[in-house]
Amino acid sequence: MLGPPAGAGKRADLKGLFSGCKRSKMDRFDQLRTFVRVADLGSFSRAADDLERSRALVSQQVAALERRLGARLLNRTTRRVGLTGEGVEYLQRVRRILAEVEAADEAIMLTRERPQGRLRVDVPTAFGRHLLIPALPAFTRQYPQLTLEVQLDNRVVDLVAAGVDVALRVGPVGQGGLVARRIATMRLLTCASPGYLAQAGVPRSIEELRGHRCIGVLSPQTGRMRDWVFQRGRSRLRLRPACALSFNLPEAVISAGIADGGVLQTVDLLVGGAIASGRLRQVLPEHAADGPPISVVCLPAARHSAKVRVFSDFAARLLRDWSQRMHARPGA
Repeated sequence: MLGPPAGAGKRADLKGLFSGCKRSKMDRFDQLRTFVRVADLGSFSRAADDLERSRALVSQQVAALERRLGARLLNRTTRRVGLTGEGVEYLQRVRRILAEVEAADEAIMLTRERPQGRLRVDVPTAFGRHLLIPALPAFTRQYPQLTLEVQLDNRVVDLVAAGVDVALRVGPVGQGGLVARRIATMRLLTCASPGYLAQAGVPRSIEELRGHRCIGVLSPQTGRMRDWVFQRGRSRLRLRPACALSFNLPEAVISAGIADGGVLQTVDLLVGGAIASGRLRQVLPEHAADGPPISVVCLPAARHSAKVRVFSDFAARLLRDWSQRMHARPGA
């Protein structure tokens, strides 16, 4: 009986070795994804439910990752799971790696036509309430394989630390290392209620505002009153009126204005509906100035991602359509 050909045992050993290496790398990526879900959800049980795995398996994968690294990434207590200092740094690096892998997968699998998977979005509260949320049903019907997680936040979050794929930013993009696409520029409008104007008169010039009761917005960063900005010819004029009322939320400023509280200045996105319904009336429209820009930002690894692209286009379209409707209104 003939024995195995010469070298067959060696080839089998090599085959097993390479197979083991491939499986080890695949297991490593699975461990990384599991670690990220546990860190995001703050719980082994919730991560197990999200990943449709047993809690024991999720715990084993994270423990195996920590053994391989020789470092503890998570602090475990009976109530919650939190990141260690090393875990915070490692999580940021892992997010970048997984984002690169996911973008590469999408490019190879030609998913540009059918985006899929989880998309974490961070948007300013006003944009979310006034434009995004009403339009989301149509977006989710168009992309049924996309799972959207939306954060409404007026703070500037770190995309890596927060695990955000794409965000809308108002004003200059201060965080370095981001890819930014400007999609709109807001307008600063000065308004008051018809009731207040009937009582106090309509200001006919910027200087006349000094004789009016004004409502200001406090900056969340500095706590100081924000300047009002006007366009006068080719120059921009900034002033800080003496305000009888001031609030830290623009929505509160608008509510006070509708209640005949005085004159206010804010961006067109926030007051467009109140102007259209007649609850507020624009004053000094010839001095309306360009406000802060709105940009879509993402990490470089996600710039070619299908899901980031379709959401960026969707947000740009929402703002463009809203702007067209706004400027088509009489007196806008």
